[in-house]
Amino acid sequence: MPASPAPDHPSTPSGVLPAAQSGATSAGAASAGALGAGGPVRRSLPGNVVRGALIGVVETVPGVSGGTVALVVGIYDELINSAGHVVSAGKRLLLGPDRAAGARHHLARVEWRIVLPVAIGMVAALLTVAGPMSHLVEEHPVTMRALFFGMVLASVGVPLRLAGGALRVRDAAVVAAATVLAFVLVSVPPTTVAPAPLLVVLAAMVAVSALLLPGLSGSFLLLTIGLYQPTLRAVDELDLGYLSLFLLGAALGMVVIVKGLQWLLDRHHRVTMLALTGLMLGALRTLWPWQLEDRTLLAPEGDWWLQLLAAAAGCVVVLVLLAVDARTRARTGHGAQEELAGVESGVEDTDRTR
Repeated sequence: MPASPAPDHPSTPSGVLPAAQSGATSAGAASAGALGAGGPVRRSLPGNVVRGALIGVVETVPGVSGGTVALVVGIYDELINSAGHVVSAGKRLLLGPDRAAGARHHLARVEWRIVLPVAIGMVAALLTVAGPMSHLVEEHPVTMRALFFGMVLASVGVPLRLAGGALRVRDAAVVAAATVLAFVLVSVPPTTVAPAPLLVVLAAMVAVSALLLPGLSGSFLLLTIGLYQPTLRAVDELDLGYLSLFLLGAALGMVVIVKGLQWLLDRHHRVTMLALTGLMLGALRTLWPWQLEDRTLLAPEGDWWLQLLAAAAGCVVVLVLLAVDARTRARTGHGAQEELAGVESGVEDTDRTR
């Protein structure tokens, strides 16, 4: 087998194997994601339901990443690698060779004891929280934008930290280019027509990728393209037509975008994280509290101090999550960077067994 191109990983944290080394054996790759310095990090079925509920709750909040919470509660690499094996099973079933045996092989590698209870918790939380969150955004748009602004601003540090290493001139150029691109794209006035089916599918494809990229919020992406409230409303009212389109897009996104991002994280980790940092910075324009319906930005006015407090509260929420991750890593030797390394080694393991 020809050698794969060398990934542009940053310097590896102490105690974490580079993806190429950790991929030496599939058993080693699996255990690297499941064990910390002190042994298994998790887990009971009820505990995994609670972890899924936490992810489901934050997925309704623009600015808090479900991927970040998955990192903090220690199930990130299992979820992403399991999704990769489900996709590979479907591909093997359709394209072969050894369709049945190949599909069974990949499905046997899915962490069902984690995936199923987490999915149940996520769905239950989404159905519970979607209605109240939609009401808050509709009734208090300025304050909620300020809250979300603070959350996203604090989250920018997540991909930047995971990029690793000192920020060089070339790195700064990547961040700046991604920032300008995102700023220009989100400056376009939002559409006022009903969401087209194709737009819903495409939006879901992009939003599901947020589970793979720590710091990026799926709800933030939906808010940026004007589908945040329609999606929350569809969940609250059980609009099966809209939800069917959204689920179709999420499934397609899992096949196309998530696998692609998984490959990028493995081969071009640093550039991917730097580009994500810039995209998040540029897209903050969407969450500026004072703006007109056509996205024209205004200067702070009225009770500006109240919006400042809301933004500060949003920052605190995210910083608390990051502090929990740091404390978990200090106690167990297994934190966000180790979970991400588990995903990167997992893609090599999946490629070998395709």
